[in-house]
Amino acid sequence: MTITRRGLLAGSVGALALGATSACGGVSRSGNDTGSGDKGDTGSLSTQGFGKPDDVGQARIDAFKSAYPNVQLAINEGDFDPQQFLSAVASGNAPSLVYLNRDLVGSYAAQGAIQPLDDHLASAGIKTGDYREAAIKEVTIDGKVYGVPEFYNTRNILVNGRALQEAGLTLADVSTTDWNKLHTVTTKLYKASGGGIARIGFDPKLPEFLPLWAKANGADLVNPDGSPNLDDPRTIEALTYALSLINEQGGWSKFKAFRDTWDLFGAGNQFVKNQAGAFPWEGWYVNVLVQSSPKLDLQSVPFTDKQGTPISFENGSAWCLPKGAKNPAAAINWMKVMTSTDTWLKAGAARQATVEKNNSIFTGLFTANPSADDQIKAKYVKPGQTGFHKAIENYYASTGYAFAIPGSKAGSEIKAAWQDAVNRALAGQQKPDAAMKQAQADASKAFSAAK
Repeated sequence: MTITRRGLLAGSVGALALGATSACGGVSRSGNDTGSGDKGDTGSLSTQGFGKPDDVGQARIDAFKSAYPNVQLAINEGDFDPQQFLSAVASGNAPSLVYLNRDLVGSYAAQGAIQPLDDHLASAGIKTGDYREAAIKEVTIDGKVYGVPEFYNTRNILVNGRALQEAGLTLADVSTTDWNKLHTVTTKLYKASGGGIARIGFDPKLPEFLPLWAKANGADLVNPDGSPNLDDPRTIEALTYALSLINEQGGWSKFKAFRDTWDLFGAGNQFVKNQAGAFPWEGWYVNVLVQSSPKLDLQSVPFTDKQGTPISFENGSAWCLPKGAKNPAAAINWMKVMTSTDTWLKAGAARQATVEKNNSIFTGLFTANPSADDQIKAKYVKPGQTGFHKAIENYYASTGYAFAIPGSKAGSEIKAAWQDAVNRALAGQQKPDAAMKQAQADASKAFSAAK
């Protein structure tokens, strides 16, 4: 089994009004929901948004079943659906747990759709200090913790070794430290054919990775207090630069149309077909490439700021307690078991079994639990000289310095504002400065209105 895209490609939060009245499928329960003596060791427990578990997910589910055999589990295998979730909460039929991207937590907290966990965590002995600081900051809103973080996805630059050789470049040439030089490198890696694009030289990954480009230029999209900072001149400069990389490679229309033809998850992916030179991407993609194209000449380097310091942007998933959730004690037990070091080690063993079955290599598990990551890495990640091995090492290193967008009571609205702004700039509807200023106005309005 492979690492799935569950939770990594989640969409926007959608409307957050709680006025819906009908319950949706996949979250109903039957039987005793109260648990025995609030210990959470009996009754039923339902989830929403967890998706269909892979080998890592199933191993952790099995760990919970072993620890709490008298809890009846009802796992909804669909991805997180904002409308379904809010309808269930509004109708009083909320799931026991909801699994969603951490950048959505603040908006749901502000709407009262999920509950603060501080008291529950304390009584269950869950210590926030056991989790990565950046991940906890994402789920902390106005000083209260609203989620228990799970996976931890960071970004590095993945490079096509074949394209480097053809362009007469070395891996050291691929760097985001010197933006003028990156223009030159991008031009050398880029290939055109018949009025179209044959290979993208360097893909800045817009709109998704604007936070990374802004940080490289010294700016954050969200202030520490959760307020938006989208019209920072350094962010506008970063967006203008990233857009220029696209414009010199055929312009957004051709660029996107060509990129949309890539077979990202297949044996004929964009590296195998020599359709891409380099781009920043999350660490889970290394596992995809190992399985789909194990002989690929994959290389990698950290993303750096203008001073040459490695930086990385992280995000991931979290478990939250919905408003009106039944059997909250069992829900907290689930959060504790699913993210504990012992459980992650069982998940690591399950992934190793898959690796051995496929005669592949262990590409790492990247979680919000640093102790678990260290132990899994020491036990299963083998040293090697291939590009895959070096990429794995780079992603492990990036977990130590990755930043997160701070949690905000208008988190999803702020994200929608800057992504819409980037899309307007990409489409030529607005210049970057006008787009980001409009985004700041829209996000500020949402932040002020959030309760």
